[in-house]
Amino acid sequence: MTGPAFQELRRVAAAVAKLRGETVRDATVRSDLRGLRLEFESGLILLVALERDGEGRDRLEVDVVAAPQDAVAKQQIEVRFD
Repeated sequence: MTGPAFQELRRVAAAVAKLRGETVRDATVRSDLRGLRLEFESGLILLVALERDGEGRDRLEVDVVAAPQDAVAKQQIEVRFD
C-alpha cells in the first residue's frame, strides 16, 4: 500500500471511529449507488461517496459532519428583494 493510500485509509478509519456506539436514524442511498448518507440520533451524518479523480480513477470519499442545530437555523434571517 502506498503512502498516500495508507493516509487516506487512516483518515477514513478516524472518521468512522467517531460513530462508535451511535444509533442510525435514517439511511439514504443515491439511485446510481455511488453515494450513501447515514444520519445518526446524535445529529452526526456519515457521507460516503464514490467519485472520479482528475485521472478518471474511482476514489472513495468519507466524511462525518454535524447536522445544523435548530438554534443555528433560527438565527438565520430572511431577506427579500422587491
